[in-house]
Amino acid sequence: MKIVNIADLEATGIYHEFLRVPALSLGLYKHPVGTNVPQDPHAEDEVYYVVSGNGKIAVNGSDYSVSTGAVVYVPARVPHHFHSVTTDLQVLVFFSPAEHTLA
Repeated sequence: MKIVNIADLEATGIYHEFLRVPALSLGLYKHPVGTNVPQDPHAEDEVYYVVSGNGKIAVNGSDYSVSTGAVVYVPARVPHHFHSVTTDLQVLVFFSPAEHTLA
């Protein structure tokens, strides 16, 4: 059992993983305004939850606007990345199974 308060997480760059068990991993992405971070597709399914901010996510060649409260599911191996950030984004990302376990 583990309880984490997002406000207590220290900035450690763009991504901070704070929970890992075999079935899933959980981390926090921080994308400042103007960020366009290319990502390689992961071998695991991903769910993003936008904690705060506004921007866009490109998924498999299509763009979608996201803002606080948005939930995005990205299947394994599908190209995706956040871009056009207009308000600093904080995004929780859940990997299942844990990130890099299927790579």
